[in-house]
Amino acid sequence: MSEFTFARFVLAVPNLAASKEFYTRVLGFEEEAIRAPGWAFLCRDAFHLMVGECPDAMPAASLGDHSSFAHILVKDIRSLYEHVRGAGGVILEELAAKPWGLTEFCLQTVDGHRIVFAEPTG
Repeated sequence: MSEFTFARFVLAVPNLAASKEFYTRVLGFEEEAIRAPGWAFLCRDAFHLMVGECPDAMPAASLGDHSSFAHILVKDIRSLYEHVRGAGGVILEELAAKPWGLTEFCLQTVDGHRIVFAEPTG
């Protein structure tokens, strides 16, 4: 069977500069060396993003509940949570232990996308 070797999430955003600033300041992403007009390639550890400026796309915030584009497992979720809060990140769901064995919180990006960060409860 085939093997998945890499994942990059592709997001449409209304303001590329604002998105790049959010991902670098709030989540600690770095810009990759890939250059293409209207795009930013960002990464932090194994989390890679391809962010494209699409000012006329439907806003992600209008998708409603359960519209998270990623569910990311992390080490030291409390540290990430405190950093995100301190950097002014919008927390949609506070840090909490869930019945499925994970401690999670949900962040809303500057563009309205949702990311759930989780760590096994233990």
